[in-house]
Amino acid sequence: MPVSGVRSTAQLKCIYTNARSMGNKQEELEAIVQQDSYGLVTITEMWWDDSYDWSAAMDGYKLFRRDRRGKRGSGVALYVRDCFDCIELDDCDEKVECLWVKMRGKANKADILLGDCHRPPNQDEEADEVFYKRLAEVSQLLALVLMGDLNLPDICWKYNTAEKKQSRRFLEGVEDNFLMQLVSEPTRGGALLDLLFTNREGLVGDAVVGGSLGLSDHEMTEFSVRREVKRGDSKTTTMDFQRADFGLFRTLVERVPWEGVLKGKGVQAGWTFFKEEV
Repeated sequence: MPVSGVRSTAQLKCIYTNARSMGNKQEELEAIVQQDSYGLVTITEMWWDDSYDWSAAMDGYKLFRRDRRGKRGSGVALYVRDCFDCIELDDCDEKVECLWVKMRGKANKADILLGDCHRPPNQDEEADEVFYKRLAEVSQLLALVLMGDLNLPDICWKYNTAEKKQSRRFLEGVEDNFLMQLVSEPTRGGALLDLLFTNREGLVGDAVVGGSLGLSDHEMTEFSVRREVKRGDSKTTTMDFQRADFGLFRTLVERVPWEGVLKGKGVQAGWTFFKEEV
């Protein structure tokens, strides 16, 4: 659950797209951005090679990018309107394809961390753990907006369940850091691959899936970020896990005859019963 409340008065209009290699899509991207006056543009799998370096800039925007040289279909980038005070956080680990940019708040407004991540389908568990460690560090310190293609199509976000081991581990990372996933519609065919997370309730809203950049087979996601986040006294009750008696918790859980009580129940009924018991 969120750890603090959010109040805001300004909206930052944003768009995320998986480009599947930018190639000759740059002009189309600029036209879309200028027409709808987006304050933030996030791209995964942009794959600008050296021949496109001269045209990657966009008037009125700061460009933050992380390239994966020699690997087609890789790379992440953020365009942020140059009126915002932003700084890229140093993250030199080459095992993961992530970009972290801090947008500084004014006066008593909180900073917002913008994250852009591409997780290849064949990423190994070691690289996943590097990402989870970094995610835990940043999500505890700042209001977070994280976008990206995580390539975990077996996750059911409605019920927070998954078939594969790495997908279940990802869900654990999401829960450990109290993140909320806000995209509910498929973004590539029938799969939900492109995701949007935040750790503050009310910080991100209006997530809409639709349209694509060029011939990309991924749908774009438009959303808004409440720019002026003000920290106040939280009225949200949270559990103090450091004082929990996990030994007693295990004992109580082990007393439930799970095989018997779950017999004959469907997946949803069984999950509901389990949550209520826990």
